[in-house]
Amino acid sequence: MFSLGGVPLKVMVTGGGGFIGSHVVDMLVAAGYRVSVVDDLSTGRFENINPGANFYRVKIEDDDFGRVVERERPDVVIHHAAQVDVVRSLQEPLQDARINVLGAVNLLENCWRYRVGKVIYASSAAVYGDPVYLPVDEAHPVVPQSPYGVSKYTVEHYLRVYQELYGVRFTVLRYANVFGPRQNADGEGGVVAIFIDRLLKDKRVKIFGDGRQTRDFVYVGDVACANLAALERGDSEVLNISTGASLSVIDLFQLLKGLTGSSLEPEYCPPRPGDILHSCLANERAREVLGWSPRSTVEEGLRRTLDYYYNHNLTLRVSN
Repeated sequence: MFSLGGVPLKVMVTGGGGFIGSHVVDMLVAAGYRVSVVDDLSTGRFENINPGANFYRVKIEDDDFGRVVERERPDVVIHHAAQVDVVRSLQEPLQDARINVLGAVNLLENCWRYRVGKVIYASSAAVYGDPVYLPVDEAHPVVPQSPYGVSKYTVEHYLRVYQELYGVRFTVLRYANVFGPRQNADGEGGVVAIFIDRLLKDKRVKIFGDGRQTRDFVYVGDVACANLAALERGDSEVLNISTGASLSVIDLFQLLKGLTGSSLEPEYCPPRPGDILHSCLANERAREVLGWSPRSTVEEGLRRTLDYYYNHNLTLRVSN
């Protein structure tokens, strides 16, 4: 654990009630850091919030957020609060920009005002757009194809400017397709969560296209480890957080079908306009700079995720 003068670092996690953010918080608390969580619970869940963290139900784009930063005076802010639905960003680009861009600028304004030392920013593979080559490294052209991708990339520029102007250090982590416990299966949730949700309800999975499109699936626990590694490493860096390997959607389905014992076959639907066919992110830079590497195979991560959903369902049955 990193500390200042023997005192554990104070770390604030925005979006700490959400899927990835809550796992980061759990790992920070377990490691002995002093942790605060900011989440408006619009998509995050109160039950995800670690009781060992100070919790504030606040929107990052509101003035109240500044008062929270002033009160907590964190050494590091790990920024996960965001509008993450690509389809919603196409339908409501202004709202996407209000949260993802203006919210992040409000965060950075308060970080330099209250002398936060560093911001670790959760970015996305969506900034790259349709890959020109695979695996996609950090030097790949950045051509986002949705307002969501644009908003995530815009904040990366703001981070650089705030470091140059005010000395707020940063590390950008561009995530591949993150999956694991607590992921939302509603709406445009992750494909793993959607597949698991339907299989456990004995419903057929919908696959858009022929299922041969590929993704880089990285387990949420490994993503949380990358965030902790960035507390004292990776300054001024933009780093892919990924497995560096690809898996087709149909192979993902077959893995889950075997793990759940389902006999259902998928329902094939027409391809969705704008869907990227293949995605895989190179992670050599993160290995070198952060001393980080993914430890979980996709199958191991799927088993842990299924265990979570089985236990969650069991708890619901008992409580009813």
